[in-house]
Amino acid sequence: MMLQDRMFLTELFDAAVAAAEPEQILAAHLPAPPKGRTVVVGAGKGAAQLAAAFERVWKGPLSGAVVTRYGNVCPTQFIKVLEASHPVPDEAGLKATEVLFETVKGLGPDDLVVALICGGGSALLPSPPPGMTLADEAELNRVLLASGAPISVMNSIRKQVSGIKGGRLAAAAAPAKVVSLVVSDVPFDDPAQVASGPTVPDLGTREEARILAKTWKLRLPAKIQSWLDGDEGRAPLATDPVFSGNEVRVIASAHLSLEAAADKVRQAGIYPVILSDAIEGEARDVGKVHAALVREIILRKRPFRRPVVILSGGETTVTIRGKGRGGRNTEFLLAFALAAEGLPFAALAADTDGIDGSEDNAGAFADGVSMERLRERGFNPMDLLMENDAYTAFEALGDLFVPGPTGTNVNDFRAVLVR
Repeated sequence: MMLQDRMFLTELFDAAVAAAEPEQILAAHLPAPPKGRTVVVGAGKGAAQLAAAFERVWKGPLSGAVVTRYGNVCPTQFIKVLEASHPVPDEAGLKATEVLFETVKGLGPDDLVVALICGGGSALLPSPPPGMTLADEAELNRVLLASGAPISVMNSIRKQVSGIKGGRLAAAAAPAKVVSLVVSDVPFDDPAQVASGPTVPDLGTREEARILAKTWKLRLPAKIQSWLDGDEGRAPLATDPVFSGNEVRVIASAHLSLEAAADKVRQAGIYPVILSDAIEGEARDVGKVHAALVREIILRKRPFRRPVVILSGGETTVTIRGKGRGGRNTEFLLAFALAAEGLPFAALAADTDGIDGSEDNAGAFADGVSMERLRERGFNPMDLLMENDAYTAFEALGDLFVPGPTGTNVNDFRAVLVR
């Protein structure tokens, strides 16, 4: 790939991330100061950065605790930052969940709880229901992540098998008012889906979770399935009076970030197209659809004329079939580059939090000759795709995109330049 194209695509990614910069977005959504205490809780891969930014913009005393992924910490004065494992929950996450409950314990009606919630909180806040262990919750997480089910399906089930998700943390803070400031990383920006909604309940029921598990043919562990089949520990509904007076605000989202990237494209004199900020489905299938669109543009000059930059977001999924390394963005890109091989494009697919899957990269770059270069290095691109080994593919090419943790998370970012 030409250095010029790589730099341009990186600028688009940077513009998307900047649109979700914590201090700027928080300053515009601060709640009114309370008569009593201000307590901050939070969870997600960008929770530490949100906490630090909140300290800078909040006028008045505060305290609290947030939990983030290992290595995503940053300095704070008054809000304690805890670290835990993502995407597989661990003992540190279990202890962090306990700390958050202790933080909101004993508050009164004059107190204010500010919840800073962003993507990744589901794994960072394990809280197995009675009779289950951390290992049970970790196994549930593993099954869900490997299933290929949409994030909304995963979260519907997680909420019914948890002691904190589905609004339970907000319920524990009552009668204090809870204002949830949410950085959305889910399609259509439903705040109840972000981090499985520890402070934001939804209308989903136990019965619906059962139907979803059956529809997606999820092979849940016997202990989990038994709990889901019962009535104990149901997630509270959004209509529960315990949530009366609480507020929920989506302060950043994929939609706003893609618009910022589109503005950057226009400044370069190129026409931008935002396909959608809520694309779901198998990463490799979404890659093939993007490739078909690029081929249509080049061969038939429709539905857009060149030069054009195609932008899209959302949260794809990966059904684990092999034992390779990678994430949903690198898998998307490998499938896309295979299907669009030989065409004049340059592409970047990356997670806006800076980490794709469990590796050190946010995503990768590719162009029309990437697959040819990969074969020259002795690799079979299709074999790598079938083994879910997209990381190895782009590592071999030197085309991994490794910006490091960004401090925010507004889902996947994909940009395809068609010259």
